[in-house]
Amino acid sequence: MRIALGIEYDGSRFLGWQTQPGGGTVQDALEAALRGIAGEPVQVTCAGRTDRGVHARGQVVHFDAPVERPDSAWVRGVNALLPDAVAVLWVRRVPEDFHARYSAASRSYRYVLLNRAVRPALAARYAGWCHARLDLGAMLAAAHSLLGEHDFSAFRSAECQARTPVRRLQVLDIQRVDGRVEFTLRANAFLHHMVRNIVGTLVYVGRGKHPPEWAREVLESRNRARAAPTYAAAGLYLENVEYPAHWALPRAAERGRTLAEPA
Repeated sequence: MRIALGIEYDGSRFLGWQTQPGGGTVQDALEAALRGIAGEPVQVTCAGRTDRGVHARGQVVHFDAPVERPDSAWVRGVNALLPDAVAVLWVRRVPEDFHARYSAASRSYRYVLLNRAVRPALAARYAGWCHARLDLGAMLAAAHSLLGEHDFSAFRSAECQARTPVRRLQVLDIQRVDGRVEFTLRANAFLHHMVRNIVGTLVYVGRGKHPPEWAREVLESRNRARAAPTYAAAGLYLENVEYPAHWALPRAAERGRTLAEPA
């Protein structure tokens, strides 16, 4: 039977999502805990692989259970075997044609940026940092030019393995909240480092290094060298993976206002 799980994790405690020969990743920890419940190896597939230091509040995975277990075993039982930096939030039994990655309609990320004169200590693993006061209006104007379906080659890493750089960015919202600047992005899918590269470019605009229209110029150039450096992983969170309603998976609550995608 195919099982879907919702999980959250503190990315600062792992070497990224994807399994490595030496272990230390979220996938390694989760598969080891599932094996403890199933009694034999279990391989999981996630909705979106995250880099080292990137966190998740709404990651979704699926696996084919080799044995029958009550739903509580896949949540409380697995959590008892997981390190404290990762937890299973919910479980659903799904049809065999469900796929955590390919069945998803969109993904939502949030980037948290501490905007103050001095560097953080307590928040160092959970937020990016910019010492200069950011112009929110300029960043919002730049953000509008990135909404919609585009070739995002200028915002993908050299290691990106996606077959096409075309993505549909549905939401790019920026808000100032209690000394932080929070970026919310939703797209059908994201390229490797796409969110962190967009954040870096918008921060350049917010600092006054470039005017808002520069973001559009970078996008249209399709040249990664034209964009700003990749921003730190610590501030990035995979907030939610959205699926069509017929899969009947739990839905995350909508957070904050959004910028409407242009017609």
